[in-house]
Amino acid sequence: MDIVRFGIRGLVCAIGFSLTAMGAQAETKPTAITIATEGAYEPWNFTAPDGTLQGFEVDLANDLCDRMKVTCTIVAQDWDGLIPSLTAKKFDAIMASMIVTEKRLAVIAFSKSYAPTSAGFMVEKAGLLAELPGTGTTIDLGADPAKVEADLAPLRAALAGKTIGAQVSTANVAFLDQYFKDTLDTREYKTVEQHDLDLRAGRIDGVVAQISALNATLEKPDFQDFAVAGPTLVNGVFGQGIAAGLRQEDTVLKSMFDEAITASEQEGTIDRLAKKWFGPDR
Repeated sequence: MDIVRFGIRGLVCAIGFSLTAMGAQAETKPTAITIATEGAYEPWNFTAPDGTLQGFEVDLANDLCDRMKVTCTIVAQDWDGLIPSLTAKKFDAIMASMIVTEKRLAVIAFSKSYAPTSAGFMVEKAGLLAELPGTGTTIDLGADPAKVEADLAPLRAALAGKTIGAQVSTANVAFLDQYFKDTLDTREYKTVEQHDLDLRAGRIDGVVAQISALNATLEKPDFQDFAVAGPTLVNGVFGQGIAAGLRQEDTVLKSMFDEAITASEQEGTIDRLAKKWFGPDR
């Protein structure tokens, strides 16, 4: 009986090992992938007048694909459909200025970060919010909660009763919801361009977005009467940097992205592209 029992146990173990090995071999290195970006978040990614996708992340995606030795197709996808479409396997990766947050990590995986993030307010230069408290300072939302509350108190008072725009399903909305839910009216938009246009038209009092995106807007002739005001916001709800979004099961592809991003950093390519798209004082 002991011999029979051992034989059955050994057979089961052998089958289990074989299945595990087959599973490990099933995930092979891809030779072609599709990367989705929003195409509406200048200078990170945007659609040029000729219809081509351009921006920091488009250039970086091409660099990473060369390093990974894969053929890449870059496509545009509405912001609020990026994660659902990724998990539905309509494409293989997201490079769309997507911030790594705990909420998103519950659904998808991320590569190592390829850029930091910071956010701020844009308001009319001659408007009621032109002198927002905290201008020129930085608030670390990951600091002691009591300190964060104290730092935000003057800002909360200044924004009481105002209407502030932010792009839907972003850390900017999460920030307003967490710290200003009972203070101001948050208006959500499908794209940053839409909330910028509403700000220019006077339909809202300000917007919250990444500083880099706000600076790109301020370079446009139609926005010369606007400025970034109030504190720069980092950490906390603004996550752990910007990275490529991937399916949780695609561990090989994640390793490929991580290695390519590290090499691009070490060779100075990411820094060069950042200076090209965000300016020398990025």
